[in-house]
Amino acid sequence: MTEPSAKDKPNAATCRLQVVLFTNLVPIYQLASSWAARHGHRLKLLVTTPGPTARRSTLYQAVVAAAPPEQDILITTRMRRLAAHLAPLAPDLIISGSFPYRIPAEVTALPRLGAYNMHPAALPRYRGPNAFRAIYEGQPLGATLHRTEEEFDAGPILFRREAPLPTDASVESVMAAWGRVISEVWEEGLARAIAGEPGEPQNDADATYAALFSDDETWLDWGRPKSTLQRQATALNLFGPQARASLDDRPVLIERLDPLPEPRPAGRNGEVIALEESSYTLVVADGLVRVRARPLTA
Repeated sequence: MTEPSAKDKPNAATCRLQVVLFTNLVPIYQLASSWAARHGHRLKLLVTTPGPTARRSTLYQAVVAAAPPEQDILITTRMRRLAAHLAPLAPDLIISGSFPYRIPAEVTALPRLGAYNMHPAALPRYRGPNAFRAIYEGQPLGATLHRTEEEFDAGPILFRREAPLPTDASVESVMAAWGRVISEVWEEGLARAIAGEPGEPQNDADATYAALFSDDETWLDWGRPKSTLQRQATALNLFGPQARASLDDRPVLIERLDPLPEPRPAGRNGEVIALEESSYTLVVADGLVRVRARPLTA
């Protein structure tokens, strides 16, 4: 007896699925709710969190604020209690994206169609908590939908895509390009997951780890090229300013950095040649940049 093909099996994609989403980011919640609405599924529960004690964040508050009143929401830091809360919901599918905890195995075992994670990098490269590191290092933008397993970001891959980092690596252009990649991976990857595809195992030999930025990495060096400085500032500032630098021997928080087309004038790297309110024009290795900055407070 032969195994029925995917087209001969019951089409789960035509059924109304009960979906539980784990995320701390508004764009992921919006992507999930839009996807569910288009396909007639129900986003039954949104799980979000202030995160581990050592890495508390207020991002979850924006997710809660973005959700409509009818959206059921669980805010928690207690992963061991999740299975008891979720089991009565009988979820068909669990999806996570930008969630700072490991989801327990007893939770990922609940949905009949499995548990999947959207990782914003082309796995197995850049596993870990800081996919922004790919931008910082000038690598392509990527996204992967994979099965959730005990090891972070290591499950079989349902779908993966990459796109070049924009030449103008501003926050706006990077987020727009990355959003297109993530949306494609979300749509196609979940279609494959719902169809019952097992995914392709990752090659651990190709894996790299995306660690959080060190304190030294958050300080910009005006001796670098302007394109390098822009992508590093963007990587650090995608979800709030973290980029720091010294301006006129004063530490500042860099809120935005844009390369300028003018040739490099005479002067030392980091020299401010124009100032307008909080906007500085300064010399870097291969030209000029304009930065918006404010004093760095402890």
